[in-house]
Amino acid sequence: MHTPFNQVKRLARYTLTTGSLLLSLFSMVLHAADFDHSYNNFDQLLSEVVQMSDDKKQTRVNYQQLSVKKDTLQTSLSAFSDVSKSQYDEWDKQQQLSFLINAYNGFTLKLIIDNWNEFKQGNAKSIRDLGSLFTTPWEKKFFTLFSEKHNLDDIEHEMVRKWFKEPRIHAALVCAAVSCPPLRDEAFVSSKLTAQLDSQMQLFLADNSRNEIKTNGQKGEASLSSIFKWYRGDFEKGDEGFNSLFDLLSVYSDALVEGDDSAQAQRNIIKSADYPITFKDYDWRLNDVANF
Repeated sequence: MHTPFNQVKRLARYTLTTGSLLLSLFSMVLHAADFDHSYNNFDQLLSEVVQMSDDKKQTRVNYQQLSVKKDTLQTSLSAFSDVSKSQYDEWDKQQQLSFLINAYNGFTLKLIIDNWNEFKQGNAKSIRDLGSLFTTPWEKKFFTLFSEKHNLDDIEHEMVRKWFKEPRIHAALVCAAVSCPPLRDEAFVSSKLTAQLDSQMQLFLADNSRNEIKTNGQKGEASLSSIFKWYRGDFEKGDEGFNSLFDLLSVYSDALVEGDDSAQAQRNIIKSADYPITFKDYDWRLNDVANF
């Protein structure tokens, strides 16, 4: 029998249920808005510990200074670890990719600083020395992301390379080696991510210790970082308009061309898209200021 009392009870339950759902939805939206997409703390830290070379083509990290600021680094990393997968899924693509690049670079810094005494004592000279007999340093699960233990390989290969069609990330993810792309002295942010990735690729290609066009009369060859050997396939899928390494070098030809007598010959070689490509040996020494 539908008495007025029963109707009131049903109405109360409906109101409570609806209110709970609305409150839950509001909390999710509020939580998603809580994350600092400007990365103020991380950005400030990078500006203090990353140093540019005199020729403005390379950067190094002052790890000794960073070791003193370890707590500041951890504050940023804790904020990364607090992000849930559902929260991350609510962000736009630019926010998502910026987050993962910053997380990769930030946790790489943590791996070095957590083992800084090994470097100071001379027991380690490269990030590769932080692995074990059966595990590389990139396979160590030493941080939390999306409420699960992860390693650096997870971010690079299982997240960034799988979830995004953006080959320029290979100039943004920095694995703490001298031959790596330069670590940026600012955080990646969604509002200027495209420009930052473009700038990173230009900077990386402009450093002829990593990438160069060698000329011999009208002939020549490209001598590139081994990164382009390891991830060549990522530049051959049509993503961002790159169907080959020739396409990449053509787009960034201004970065590759030296301002000397060989400039025109270099431009002609790049334009021809018909030249051999070789790859340089990788310098795995730590990207510390001592190794400028």
